[in-house]
Amino acid sequence: MSYVIWVAGFGAAAVIFLWLRDARIFYRTRLPGYRKAAYQGVIFGVLGTLGVICTLADLELLGLGLILAALYLQGRVVREKVWGNEGTVKRLFGSAVRLRANKK
Repeated sequence: MSYVIWVAGFGAAAVIFLWLRDARIFYRTRLPGYRKAAYQGVIFGVLGTLGVICTLADLELLGLGLILAALYLQGRVVREKVWGNEGTVKRLFGSAVRLRANKK
């Protein structure tokens, strides 16, 4: 087993983690930019998983290229600013302020 397979696995895990973080932020804030990022994250997660499969099938450069493309495209989605001076841990796990309904 080559170290490239481990790199591909961690890259695909990063793609899926970022997708789940965007989905959590959308669930809490209902912002349209995070909605689009969460929906497109499904496609990027599949692309990253396909990259791992290609890497396992001895197509290492193609697999790593697919994972890199998934990470690049995921970063290109325009999102709203949801954090001010929060710490790194809150940003890492996607802790955002919830929007509350108008209840009396």
